[in-house]
Amino acid sequence: MAMATEDRAIVQVFAKAPQPGEVKTRLIPVLGADAAAELHCRLVRHTLSTVAIARVGSIEIWTTPPADSAFIQLCKRLLGLPLLLQPEGDVGERMSFALRDGLARSPQVLLVGTDVPTIDHEDLRAARRALQDGADAVLGPAEDGGYWLIGLRRHDPSLFDGIAWSTGQVLERTRERLRALGWQWHELAPRWDLDRPEDLQRTAADPRLASLIADLMHPA
Repeated sequence: MAMATEDRAIVQVFAKAPQPGEVKTRLIPVLGADAAAELHCRLVRHTLSTVAIARVGSIEIWTTPPADSAFIQLCKRLLGLPLLLQPEGDVGERMSFALRDGLARSPQVLLVGTDVPTIDHEDLRAARRALQDGADAVLGPAEDGGYWLIGLRRHDPSLFDGIAWSTGQVLERTRERLRALGWQWHELAPRWDLDRPEDLQRTAADPRLASLIADLMHPA
């Protein structure tokens, strides 16, 4: 794998393999398993496109088994991106591993999820600037109490230990860890995840995003 240059970050996109029934599970009662998986694919494409436009660094896809899924392999072929496999463990252990791996190859790493349809290339640029300006970490808060982006200039596994993931306390617990470590951090504007049935209506009401779900909500 090519080494990142000194003045560029690594951007790690965490993207689950789009297995029907295993992604966007809270939307399956509304969309069905296949349409929920298709929405997941669209959000991955949307995120990768936004990250590419931002041009803040080298992009990597960190996926889950089966890494040979047709969609993930298509992303790899079309975009020419490195494909890496997330390790076993909870989401904190997997993020910690990926960030540590990235920081061994680049001075700054940004890790982003694929559930936020309103992600903007300026978000990525602002995160990169914060790390360049000396912040130890940067967070992209989510309205549900988690975060959709984390960026680091340094790594400490305690940042991720013992947090109750997928709860509304993730962001605040992470802030507490950052304070305990004595790190300086920057926070981006809060954004919302497309995870729940009510989020579908929010997406449909936004002219910029409606095309993500229009045919899934009203199939021909």
